[in-house]
Amino acid sequence: MERGIIIFLNGTSSSGKTSIAMEMKNQGDIPFHHLSVDQFLHNYDQFIDTTYPDMIPTREVEHHVMTDILFDPINSLYCATIKLFSEMGLNVIVDTVISNDKWFNGFYDLLSDYPILFVGVQCSKEELTRREQSRGDREIGLAHSQFDYIYSYDEYDLEVNTEELSSVACAEKILSYMKSDQGYLAFKKLSRRD
Repeated sequence: MERGIIIFLNGTSSSGKTSIAMEMKNQGDIPFHHLSVDQFLHNYDQFIDTTYPDMIPTREVEHHVMTDILFDPINSLYCATIKLFSEMGLNVIVDTVISNDKWFNGFYDLLSDYPILFVGVQCSKEELTRREQSRGDREIGLAHSQFDYIYSYDEYDLEVNTEELSSVACAEKILSYMKSDQGYLAFKKLSRRD
């Protein structure tokens, strides 16, 4: 079976990845599945709270420690799900923020041989701050803290700028690229990070 295409949207929090993903799903031409790490984290929290409440720590644990404990297995499950969908011939839009080498290497080790369209979702720091403030559901400064790492990649199959283009126009640009059969080579040119 031919593997499904993995659309990897690389951008900081609030850069517009989810809005682009929704527009890509809503068009009727090419079917997509949207896999957001936020959904995985939310569903995991609900599952633990209702099904396995004994797994919740009995004492207060520092947030960064709890995040590391929970995120590693969830991130592994997330990457394995992306791989499974692709192996089933399903097209997947990846909506996550890989903000450190450990997470990138896990993703790279598992999926570098898969058809990945690596899309840079660009947005200025000033606009990211404005979006964080207007959304109200993001920590102010989160995108700034991710910015340098996220945009340190210098190779993309395609780039879109969400300040210059609407999410509809960004989605159309990605779909046009897919239909052009130009190939998906950028992610394969990357290498593990130290």
